[in-house]
Amino acid sequence: MKFLGWKQIVLAIAGFTLIILALIVAKAIPAEALRQVIEKALTKPSGWRNILQESTPLILLGCSVFLALKVGLFNIGADGQFVIGACAAVVVALNVPGPIAIPLSILAGILGGALWAYPVGLIKAYRGGHEVITTIMLNNIAAFFTFYLVSGPIKDPTSQQPSTASISTAAELPNLYEKLPFKLNSSILFAIVCVIGLWWYLKKTVGGYEISATGENTNVARFAGINVNRIIVRTMSASGAIAGLAGALQVLAFEHRFYGNFSPGYGFDALGVALLASSNPLGILASGLLFGTISESTSVLSRTGVPKGLSYILLGVLVIVFAAYRYRKEAQSGTDS
Repeated sequence: MKFLGWKQIVLAIAGFTLIILALIVAKAIPAEALRQVIEKALTKPSGWRNILQESTPLILLGCSVFLALKVGLFNIGADGQFVIGACAAVVVALNVPGPIAIPLSILAGILGGALWAYPVGLIKAYRGGHEVITTIMLNNIAAFFTFYLVSGPIKDPTSQQPSTASISTAAELPNLYEKLPFKLNSSILFAIVCVIGLWWYLKKTVGGYEISATGENTNVARFAGINVNRIIVRTMSASGAIAGLAGALQVLAFEHRFYGNFSPGYGFDALGVALLASSNPLGILASGLLFGTISESTSVLSRTGVPKGLSYILLGVLVIVFAAYRYRKEAQSGTDS
């Protein structure tokens, strides 16, 4: 059985050529750029520390987007839900003393993300409003609203920038391992558990079956007795809750404060993470780690003068080539059956 045809091979070669040309245009020697990435990003403890830090929110947000995709929704609003979850978490962490701040802040982040996604599900289920439009609008509202908060009501009075104060050490998520320059934060466990939990729920439970059935065909799902509207609202809210969890963990594990323009675009990168995982949620771990590796690699290259925007070319080529391979595989499987 041949899954990879000559068209896909040509596309992969063309994508690789595009990356080489992009490096040359950026006045970088491809061989030297590769050496820099291997030396500073892939073989140094500090490089892997950064890769895992970048991968953790991408894995969680990949779960968020993946869950929405299973019910047939494009959650373009994961970035806004991430920001709202982070802001809610930092407010709790700054006002609750002691270690109890950690679970309460995580809960606040989950609730914040869920509530931000809830109206999207309602509008989709009961009014037919397209979720792409509503989530993009809510992304902007989340960005402007949180920027207002950190510029006034929750701003650190000692800071010249729109930022909250730093949370207390007691409210920070502990590291599993720390021997500088490498350290591994416990937030990675949340990401791993989330991926495994999502796989189990979708594959082994009635609720997971209802989500998959609704995503496949809403009319057939209704005929089978599934309350499609309820499933859409519930799944979209759960997707937002996972994104809010990612935001809370970002604050408690890495940033330790909230500031304007908090997200570098994790929610949008998560679309690629979810798509690369294909139909298996366990694949989110690998795709999230891959995206984190690309992010750290381009950060290394940016310090040598190569524009960090090269990461968009790398990710774009990766998604296009994989999508072509996946389409070929699915088309071949359909022919064989």
